[in-house]
Parts: sequence; C-alpha cells; structure tokens
Amino acid sequence: MLNNSVLLRQVRVLNPLNCEDYITDILIREGQITAITSSLSTPKDTEIIEAQGLILAPGLVDLYSRSGEPGHEERETLKTLIDSATAGGFTRVSILPNTLPPLDTPEVVQSLYQKSQAITDNTSSRLSFWGNLTLGGKGEQMTELDDLANADIVGFTDGKPLENFALLRRLLEYLQPINKPIALFPVNTLLKGNGVIREGTESILYGLPGNPTISETTAIAAILEMIDSIRTPVHLMGVSTRRGVELIRDAKAKGIPVTASTSWMHLVFNTEDIKTYDPNLHLDPPLGNESDLLALVEGVKTGIIDAIAINHSPYTYEEKTVPFAEAPPGAIGLELALPILWEKFVKTEQWTALELIQALSINPLRCLGKQPTSIEPQKNAEVILFDQEKLWTVDRHHLKSRSYNTPWWGKEIRGQVIRIWNHQN
Repeated sequence: MLNNSVLLRQVRVLNPLNCEDYITDILIREGQITAITSSLSTPKDTEIIEAQGLILAPGLVDLYSRSGEPGHEERETLKTLIDSATAGGFTRVSILPNTLPPLDTPEVVQSLYQKSQAITDNTSSRLSFWGNLTLGGKGEQMTELDDLANADIVGFTDGKPLENFALLRRLLEYLQPINKPIALFPVNTLLKGNGVIREGTESILYGLPGNPTISETTAIAAILEMIDSIRTPVHLMGVSTRRGVELIRDAKAKGIPVTASTSWMHLVFNTEDIKTYDPNLHLDPPLGNESDLLALVEGVKTGIIDAIAINHSPYTYEEKTVPFAEAPPGAIGLELALPILWEKFVKTEQWTALELIQALSINPLRCLGKQPTSIEPQKNAEVILFDQEKLWTVDRHHLKSRSYNTPWWGKEIRGQVIRIWNHQN
C-alpha cells in the first residue's frame, strides 16, 4: 500500500489553471495537498521522493475512449482499461456507448458504472460513461433522455455520425434544459463512402479509397448552423481537417456555443505515414494530409481546438492483422499519449508544457461541463507524477492494455507516469 504521506522535494509543478510553472516542495497527506513551499520539513512517517527533474501536473482527462466490456472482453475489460488509463496518467476517462449492449438505458449504465466503481480506488483512474442519444446508437429513435440523464452519465453521444438532422434538431431542443454535455461526430457517411485514407495525392499513390475533406466539413457546417439557431451547446468530436478548424474558429468568433477536440494521433501522423500500410494507422476519422496536421497543431496551441482526446480503441491481434483497408479503424493510446506528445511538442518547444497539459486535463474537464481546480494547499490531490526522461518499451511486460494495436508496439519511448493520486472533489 502506498504511504498516506508523501513529500515531493523540488518537483516541477505545472498548474495550467493559474498559468504556473515552478519548482517547489509539496506535501500530500491523506489525499490532500497540505503544503506547498520552497523548503518543507519532513513530518513523521512520510515517504520522501527526491523529485528533481520530475513533473507534478493535474490528472489527465480523456473525453472519449472505447471499452471492450461489455461484449468484447477479448479486446479490453474494465479492469485492464482502468489499469491502462492509470498507467498513462488519466484520472478520468469517459467511455463511449458503443458497447454490447449499448448504453441506451439507465439499467445498463448503472450496472457498468457500479462494476467500474468496485475496481477503482484513490490511486487509479475513474470511469464515467456517455449515454446514447438514440436507441442502439442507430440514429433512428431518441432514447429516454430524462431517465438517462439521471443515471450518472457524463453526457449524450452516439459516438458515430448522426445524420438525421430532423431528429438531431429535436434532440438539441429537448436536451437544452437537461444541461448535460452533447458530443457529435461530424461525418457525412454518403460522402465518406468506403474511404479509409484522407483523399489526396497519397490516397492515389497508395491505391487506397479516399475519404474527401468535405465528408467532415459539410457535416460540421450543418451542425454549426443548427447550434447557432437552437443555441444548445455541442462538442464536436474527432475534428481532423484544416477546413474543419477554420469553420470552428469562425463559429467561436461569432459566439456560437461550440467546443471541439481532435485525436492525439492526428497530431502525430499524417497520410504520408500510411506508406507503411500499418493497419494501426487506419483510424476513423482518417489521418489528415500535412496541411490538416499543421492546422490541428496550431488549433490546439491557440485554443480553437479545446482538447486532445485519446479515443483509445482496442482490437485483438487477429482483428488488426489484415490488409489496411479491411482492418477496423482505431488504436490504443491511454498509456502512450502523454510521453509521445511531450517528446514531439514540448521537447521541440512547439508547445509549452502548460499548453500540452491544459489540452489534456483542464480543457477536457471544461468540455464535460465540470470546473477544474488548481494545484494548491487544502485541495484534494488529483495529480500525476511524470518522469519525462524514463525509457520503457511498449511490449507485453510493460503495457497494461489487453490489446496492443499501436504503431509503437515493440519500440522504446521516453517518458512515463510513475505515480498517481486521485482524490476527486
């Protein structure tokens, strides 16, 4: 059992809520930050961590990921999902309702929530659950919205395109007084067709069916028009195109109540990387072209894209070891996102450490309609300790996820979360 009193000496604190980045001593006792000062004496029975070079930051928050359980426990169980999220520094993970059965009734939601609660403690990630907007996520008939809203859901989404705009209009009108987050995945599936790569030069070179940019942007434009008219706030999931970023920027400038997120892998890879035909790079939405990637990176930095989502999507070896176009879209990421993004953006000084942590912690929390807290005395400790230099190999000995569908499988990466405190307010 971890010691109830821990003193971190000379730790680097990232406190994005107050825009603070400094080095100090911090005492965490009985799950609460009890003291922050440049030189602390050591209370009795206190574990001391010499934390020079280590980083203390708010717990990371994932807006949406997928659970294998219930229905596909061979991919991921609630236990392995929680272990994976904990190892990656995520104190909160919100699960999409695409399970078997789907999360479209209060009974299913409550059962899953209670099961997850039974396997969590104050040193592990906590799961919350999105409820379906429509029955079975089929986009045809709305769920019992009031009943679901009272079933401990974090908000409403189908986690996939909802293209019946007459139904979407009614949903936005009905959900306005309920005041729960609504997340939509903007895709026009008729324009998308069977595309598995963003349409462009690379799709032709690689001989893969292209998915045009307009499959995303026409959906974003239509949804923004509806939000502007009805004024019900909406979160746009999985934004992946340069034009999509522009549309959201213009909408925010007009005061339209919209927030947006992009997947972490869309900030790291683009269509040029698909030349390897690695099925773990088959994602939904597909990876963007170079201009898309650059716009997303700038969008996160400037806040047009509010948050970075993980969209952890586990699949078995057999499911993913097929030709690129036939593989189910998605990759795991809860244990990998922080070190990979830190190495790519913070180490290269494209982003500050505060900008990255903000996009992975307090901003996702705000998108969920929750108020983040700062790292300060007399606050509960929902924080992580990150060693940016620790090397580890992505393999069966180190990875907590039950699946290993990732392009980093077998590779050595730098950076790892080594401790987590999760005493939520």
